[in-house]
Amino acid sequence: MKVRMSTPHLAPPMLLAGLVLVAGLTGCSSTPLNRPVSGAEAPSTAAYASQLLGPMALPAGTVIRTDQSLIIGSGDNWVGRAVLDVGRDLDLAYAFFLESYPAQGWSVVSAIRGKTSFMVLTRGDRTATLEMHDGGLLGSTVVMTVAPKNANVAAPKKL
Repeated sequence: MKVRMSTPHLAPPMLLAGLVLVAGLTGCSSTPLNRPVSGAEAPSTAAYASQLLGPMALPAGTVIRTDQSLIIGSGDNWVGRAVLDVGRDLDLAYAFFLESYPAQGWSVVSAIRGKTSFMVLTRGDRTATLEMHDGGLLGSTVVMTVAPKNANVAAPKKL
């Protein structure tokens, strides 16, 4: 009589892949997608954004990534770069900027729509450039750069 030793039963690869996927999605279900990528807490209230960026309105639910932004000054005279998490729907954010900024006195110089979209606006002596990255399910990012329109820029010199 032969005694057969049994080996532990291995789960089929599809079952393992499904379990990993469910575990991953369960872990993400409690993590808000409009939070800053870093661990730093970033205020997201409209009052805070208004204090920093003046009358430049932002789409609802936008979070300013303060750890990646460089904002010099405040209110209507700030210059620099503001990195914004605008949620998962970049189409809504793009439409918001395209419709609401001209209503605030900004003129659209150019607007390019794609996986990475660009928008250039001017108002008075200021220029705003918006670079919009579609992050899909991970959330989309807008990099807003504001500077004086006719800043004196020194030509690079050969060394």
